[in-house]
Formats: sequence, C-alpha cells, structure tokens
Amino acid sequence: MKRLIAILILLSFGFLLSAQNIDEKWLKENYYKREYKIKMRDGVSLFTAAYMPKNSSEKHPILMVRTPYSCGPYGEDNFTSRLWLTYWKNYVKENYIIVIQDVRGKWMSEGEFVDVRPFIANKKTKKDIDEASDTYDAIDWLVKNIPFNNGNVGVFGISYPGFYSTMAALSGHPALKAVSPQAPVTEWFLGDDFHHNGAFMLMDAFSFYSGFGKPRPAQTTIGSRGFDFPILDNYKFYLETGPIKNFTKLMGDSIKFWNDLIAHPNYDDWWKARDARRACYNIKPAMLVVGGTFDAEDCYGAWNLYKAIEQQSKNTNNKIVMGPWFHGGWGRGTGSYLGNVRFGSHTSEYYQQKIEIPFFDYYLRGKGDATKIAEASVFFTGSNEWKFFEQWPPKNLNNTSIYLSEKNKLSFNAPTTENSFSYYTSDPNKPVPYTSEPHAHRTREYMTDDQRFAAQRPDVLVFETDVLNEDLTLGGTVTADLFVSLSTTDADFVVKVIDVFPDKFEYDTAYCCDGVKNNYLMAGYQMLVRGEIMRGKFRNSFEKPEAFKPGEITKVKFDLPDVAHTFKKGHKLMIQIQSSWFPLADRNPQQFVDIYHCEEKDFVKSDIKIYHQKQNPSTILLPILK
Repeated sequence: MKRLIAILILLSFGFLLSAQNIDEKWLKENYYKREYKIKMRDGVSLFTAAYMPKNSSEKHPILMVRTPYSCGPYGEDNFTSRLWLTYWKNYVKENYIIVIQDVRGKWMSEGEFVDVRPFIANKKTKKDIDEASDTYDAIDWLVKNIPFNNGNVGVFGISYPGFYSTMAALSGHPALKAVSPQAPVTEWFLGDDFHHNGAFMLMDAFSFYSGFGKPRPAQTTIGSRGFDFPILDNYKFYLETGPIKNFTKLMGDSIKFWNDLIAHPNYDDWWKARDARRACYNIKPAMLVVGGTFDAEDCYGAWNLYKAIEQQSKNTNNKIVMGPWFHGGWGRGTGSYLGNVRFGSHTSEYYQQKIEIPFFDYYLRGKGDATKIAEASVFFTGSNEWKFFEQWPPKNLNNTSIYLSEKNKLSFNAPTTENSFSYYTSDPNKPVPYTSEPHAHRTREYMTDDQRFAAQRPDVLVFETDVLNEDLTLGGTVTADLFVSLSTTDADFVVKVIDVFPDKFEYDTAYCCDGVKNNYLMAGYQMLVRGEIMRGKFRNSFEKPEAFKPGEITKVKFDLPDVAHTFKKGHKLMIQIQSSWFPLADRNPQQFVDIYHCEEKDFVKSDIKIYHQKQNPSTILLPILK
C-alpha cells in the first residue's frame, strides 16, 4: 500500500511539473548556473555556461550547444531566456543539464577564431586542434566534472552552431550519443550563405561580416557593432556602392575572412578544406539533420550534409527532417505560414514534440522509442502534408525532363523546331531585384514571394505549363539543363521554379492558423518554390572557370537545392530565367574578369539567348514523386 501511495505521489508530481508554467522564477527555483573555463589539449580555455537542475534524486543527460554568437548572458545569476521562452523549456521540465559554450576565439573564450575551421583527420600533436577536438575535450571535462550527469551527451545547434554540431559528431567521444546539426553551415562556395554555385551572395556576406568578422581585442562580453548603412533601401545602397572592391574598402582591412574570400575567387584547396562534408565518415552518434525548405541561408547544407553522411558513413543512424521553414523557423513560431503562403498546421510544434524531443529523450535518457522516427520526414507544401520515407531522395522517383518551348510554354514533349530561342538583354546597371518591395535588410519571406513583379520585366523569361489536370509532386533535386549563347564572355543564370495559383484562388478564411490576417491577393499568385543562381564561367568546373565565346551555343547545367512541393490540380508550373538576382547575389560584369577586383567600367550589357530547338533542347529535370 505504501508503495502504491508513493507511486501516486510521484505521478501527481510529474503531472504538476508538466503542467507547470516555466518562467524565469520557476527556473531559478529549480536550476542553478555555473560558469567554467574548460581547458583544451593545447592549453586554451573555452568559456562555458552550464545550467543544472537542483534535483539530485537521479542523474541527468547533458545537452550542449557550441556557438560563436555568445553563451550569454554572463554571470551565474543571469539565465538565458531561451530556457523558458522557447521550446527548450521541454528539456528543462525533464531536468536536462543545458551547456552553452563560446567557441575558440569568440566572446569570453581564449584562442584564435577561425571561420569554418578545417577538420584535421590525423592529429599528431596537442597543437593539432580543430572544432572536433575542442568538442571532445569539452565533453570529456563535462562528464567528469558536472555533478549528477548520466554520462550521455547530445549536441545540437542552428546555422553556425549547426556546423559545430557536425564537427562534434566527428569528435569520436564515447559519451556523445546524439547530434542534431540544424541548418548546418556546410559549404560556403557551392551552396550555403556566401556563395551559390560560385556566385557571391553579396547582401548576406557584407551585412554579416561587417559586424561578425571584426577582430576582438580581448575576451569580451560585448559584441561588435555592425555596419551603419547610410541608405536603408538595400537595392539602392548595393547598386550605388558599385563593384565588390568598393565594399572591400567599406569593410576595411581587418576582417580576415573577407580578405581570404576575395583572395580565393575559384573553388581551390582553401575552399575544399572548409567543406564540412569531406570528413563525414565513421560517425558514431545518432544523427538528426534538420533544415527548412525555405531557408534563405543554409537550405543547401541540410540536404547535402545528410547525403554526405549516407555516402561516407553507411552504418551511421542518420535521419533528416525538412519542413516549410525559414532559417531556424522550426525552433520558433508555429511554422504555419511564411509570407503570404500558408501550410495548414503548426509544423514547428509537430517537429519539436514528435521528432526532436523524442530523439534526444531516447538516446540520452532511454525514454520512448526514437527508432520509430522515419529516415526522412519531409513536409510537402502545396498539399501541406508530412511524408515519410525510407531514404532521401525517395525510391519512387521518376526524373522527367520538361522542355522549354516556343510561345513561353513548358512541355513534356521534346521540341522539333530547327531554329527556336527566347531572348533578353541583361543590364547590370538595372539588375532584376530579388523581391518586389524595398527593404533595409534581406527578407526571409522572399523564398515564397509572389514572382509576378519579375514576370513583367523584359529581362526575365517566363515558361509555363497548361493548367494541370492532376497533382504534380516534386521530391528531390531539380536540374536546369540550358543551351545558351551570349554576346559577352560571362553571365549568371537564375532559374526559378514557381507554382502559379488559379486565377480565382483564395484561402478559406482571411486568417491563417496563427490568427494572422492577410489581405494579399492570392488569385494568380506566383509562389517561388525554389530559385538558384549559377555563375556561368563555372559551368564546366568550379576550379577552372572558362570564358564564353560570344555567339557560340553552350550548355549550362546545374542543380537547384532539393524541393518538396505538390503543384495541385488547377495550378500551373512556371519556370522563370534571368541573369541577375540583386542584391541577393552580386552583379556579374558579364565579362570574364576577376569580379572581386573589377571596375565599374567592366560592367556591360549582354544579349542572351536561351535555346529550345531540336538540336539544343533546354530542359528542366523534375524529380516527380509517384
């Protein structure tokens, strides 16, 4: 009887805890904070904040984030609000030990900071350090010194902390049981953040590194001040500032990574050493790679990190989750809409409660059964539903060519015309904007923005299907395979995959499931599903760029990051092609020159032809899901 009463008391306590509103007051009553300087193998100390439950009746798992963005607020009486204002409160309820660490060379940690520090496979001395070794040393200290830990460690993080999560997985520490790289920085020349297919993503690079990249004089709790933009309209500011060399002058000579970046204009060994995918072998912990299909920064990283682990470390328990999210959107908000487009449910909450928390609970606490989480959990927009697969890309794909055709048409039939092309003039002095409205900073909503503004421009080609008689679902990599000719020696090519809504379309209610009212005209909406840019001179090799021969028909073939979208019956599939996407990407001078050091006079117009004829059929390869 006493045992039954004890059980009932414990169950009641558990119910009260789960129902308890977690706030700062509750947290300080149930947790305490300690700050440590953990010494690495080469003698450098990393500043670490640990939030530990006061409950000493059982041992607790450690969940860790390594970050260049500060483990603050600093001081053992100052608690981070993430523990009660975000879904992290779910981990607090379960008495997780939460550890946040400033990476080497940032904020209160000692040492030199190196951007996307290369992984060292064969470490021979204690001076051979990388982010994997720092993680190993940190975990080793934590499990030996943090009281009441159960010896199980998990690491997760979004964006740059996603990169550090990947490096944690390479550490090889036996206590590390589960890792979740989320929107992980993976490859900064081919797809993430600062380059896409060799094209420089100017707006993000300049706005980020003008603050983040400033060297710190010493360990500090105060962040660097960013650039004070004199013009708030970003299109106007970036156009009037001119060529990249002018941005270099604004940046100054103290920001090392910017200087390194412009000193390596091609995909050389310096860039290859900073590709996180190259080291993804023999990974021991369970992996949960997470990303957003509408992530404006690191969409490439999540898809391609997962694929790299699958190829290089076949025995790793490796899973991927992709939802309809902006950068980090799965960790905040409900994920029910982005911009004008709605997704019909609280996708972020679903991910948190059904996937991430069960993942860490299983591998760190031995609770539940994370083996039931699918290999690939992917939310398909358009149909607005989660789909679950045994692999990604899915097995039941039919990679099908759709052809650019005369009269602005897309057709599944190959062209038979002998001489057919579409034509536009690309003027770098009047580049195509990436969005229709002026903004001070790059928006996250542009990833689903209405593209009607671009379709109206003479320097944007538009091709579309007839109205679809049945649903068309794409699940995987879209490939653009274009035949082009230029009047100059270089150009960029932007390909956009667009869902054209019916002319009488409207949502069932003016309010979405977050209670947000939107009066935007959705009839005929041209939703950007995926867009990508290719710097033409890299069409055959990212290592050895080649000039175009004016007037000569040339193939330009490149992949777009994976898509997961259903074009519903009654909609249309549209492809737009253009040669600038400004100021998202820098302007191509359209001459074969060193773009990082060229002059304003080097920017010239280019007459561009896209061919859709029998001998040169430009196509878009669609991953059609059966």
